[in-house]
Amino acid sequence: MNFTKKNLLFLLFTVFTVSTSFSQTFIQAYANVVNQCSQTNVTNDLTEFEALGLKRRGTAPLQNTLDWLKNKYLSYGYTATQIVEDSYTYTGSTAACKNLVVTKIGTLYPNTYVIVCGHYDSIGGTGTNDNGSGVACILETARLLQNIPTDYSIKFINFSGEEDGLYGSQHYVTSIVNGTTPKMNIRLVLNLDEVGGVAGMTNNTITCERDTNNSPSTNNAQSSTMTTQLMNCVTLYSPLQTFLSYAYASDYMSFQSNNEIITGLFEKNETTHKHTNTDLLIYMDPVYNYNVAKATIGATLHFAQASTSSLTNQEVSDYNVSFFPNPTKDTLNVSLGSLTETNYTFLLIDINGKTVLNMPISNAKLIESIPVSGLAKGLYLGVMQAGEKRITKKIVIE
Repeated sequence: MNFTKKNLLFLLFTVFTVSTSFSQTFIQAYANVVNQCSQTNVTNDLTEFEALGLKRRGTAPLQNTLDWLKNKYLSYGYTATQIVEDSYTYTGSTAACKNLVVTKIGTLYPNTYVIVCGHYDSIGGTGTNDNGSGVACILETARLLQNIPTDYSIKFINFSGEEDGLYGSQHYVTSIVNGTTPKMNIRLVLNLDEVGGVAGMTNNTITCERDTNNSPSTNNAQSSTMTTQLMNCVTLYSPLQTFLSYAYASDYMSFQSNNEIITGLFEKNETTHKHTNTDLLIYMDPVYNYNVAKATIGATLHFAQASTSSLTNQEVSDYNVSFFPNPTKDTLNVSLGSLTETNYTFLLIDINGKTVLNMPISNAKLIESIPVSGLAKGLYLGVMQAGEKRITKKIVIE
C-alpha cells in the first residue's frame, strides 16, 4: 500500500448490520482444502521473494520475479494457455511493466469472474511484507484450487506498478476489463496487500476492508455485503479474528472507480518497515501470514462457489474443461481448463448417435469459439478428445 493508515483520518460510520445474500455455514469440504495450506510453502515463498531483491520498473529483479511467479503457477498444474503477461508502459517511464494474469474458467458462470489480486513490485527494498505476503497467499490459494471446479471463473492477478501509483491495475481495468466486448463481468475483487504481521507482537486479527468511497457510491452496499461474507469466511476457516475497516490506496481502488465490487485484507498490526530496505522476513510473522492464506483460500472457495461434490469425491475427471454458454444459440465456447494438451478434436453428437460436427483444434487457446448456428435445435453430446483423454458433456442448442 502507498500510505500508512494511521496517518489518515476516517469518519466513522454508524454501525449497521449487513444481511448476506445467503446464509453462510461451515463447509467441511472447504475446510479440508484449507487445511492443506502449507506453512512451509508460505515461508519458502517469502524467502524466495525476498531473495529476488528490489522490484522496481525496468529492473531485472522485477522481470525475475515475474518469471518466478510464472514457474510457480506452472508447477501447480496451470497451463501456458491459462497464464497471460499483460504488458504496459506509463508516463515517466519507457520501461515495459507486466501484470501476470492466471485464469481458471468456471463451470456454471464462466463469463463472471472472482479476481484475487495483489501487487508484486516493491519500493525502497525487497518488499517482503509489502507485498510478498499477499503474493504468498495468492500462490497458496491458486495451488489448492487448481483442480477444483468452481461455479464462477477465477483470475489470480499479480500486478506491477502499484507502488508508483496503481498503474498496473489501472491499465488492466482500462484495457482489459473495459476493453472486453461485452465488458468483463466481475463478481468480486479480493485484494491482498501487506498481510505479513509484525514480529514479536500478538498477530491474531486481520483487517477486512470494504468500499466507503463516494466516487462512485453505488457499489458500496454490495461491497459491505461481500466484506461481511469475507469476515465470516475468516472466522470459519482460520483462527484469526476480524476488524472491519475501509478500502484505500491499493490495486482494488482501480476497480472501485470502475464501479466494481471490492473487498480486501490488510494486517491489523501495521509494519513500520514498509517502503524501506528493512521490509524483511525477520520483522514479519510468517505464522500469521499462513493464517491469512488459510482465510484467503476459504473465502475464494466461498466466493467462486467451489463444487462440494468434487471435493468429497477427491478426484476431478474432467480437468475443469467446460463448454459454454449452455444452452447456446450461435456459438459454443470450449475451455481447456487444466488440460495440458493444446491439440484436440471437438465433436457434437446428436440424440441418434450421429456426429454432426467434427472440428480438430490445433494450438488451442484457453477458450476456443465454435459456431453452431447451422445446427438444429435440440440436445447434443459435446465431446473433447485430447489424446487418450475424453471429456463429454450434454449441450443444448436453442
